[in-house]
Amino acid sequence: MIFDLDGTLLDSMPVHGKAWMETLPRFGLHMDPRRLLILGGTPSTQIVKILAEEQGIEVDPVTVARQKAEAYLRRLAWVRPIEPVLRIVQRWHRRIPLAVATGGQFAVAERVLEATGLASYFQAVVTSDQVPRPKPAPDLYLEAARRIGVAPSDCLGFEDTPTGLQGLRAAGIQAVYVPDFLARWKRLGHRPAPEQLPPPEETIPALSAWA
Repeated sequence: MIFDLDGTLLDSMPVHGKAWMETLPRFGLHMDPRRLLILGGTPSTQIVKILAEEQGIEVDPVTVARQKAEAYLRRLAWVRPIEPVLRIVQRWHRRIPLAVATGGQFAVAERVLEATGLASYFQAVVTSDQVPRPKPAPDLYLEAARRIGVAPSDCLGFEDTPTGLQGLRAAGIQAVYVPDFLARWKRLGHRPAPEQLPPPEETIPALSAWA
């Protein structure tokens, strides 16, 4: 299984939004927070390039992205795992290979995974600074599959953005669209006690939100 990080494993997008809103005005840039839903999965430097070009402002994307990452990391205490997705990770940990494929930078992803207690679950963490092309190209997912030694066609990918789904499809990986999955999970009344986890024979059928 291959998991996106922000918005899939972690309820972190509101925190990312606050970090962007703190950072962008310093450089004369602005962004509607709702646009993050469209740009989700895009590396921060690329987001800065898009905004700067649209708004006719010259900035160093690396500097802006670094300050935004610092603003995000200062708020790590606000970031929590998304419980139904975490349960899937916990159930399949040590049973099958698991990987993270994120549009973020490795240094940030590593720190976030450690801070949220998720690092030990994954055999591989692949980030946008480790592959030639970011999402929606398939590079992240293909590299994640390679590192865990599983053919892409035998992988299952979890994503929360259209950009991510496009990348999974391009990699030939079956996809679960997390917003649909969470909505169905809630409708089905899956609210088990913390010590309870869905058994393996029920987990995959529950993932009925195939994209």
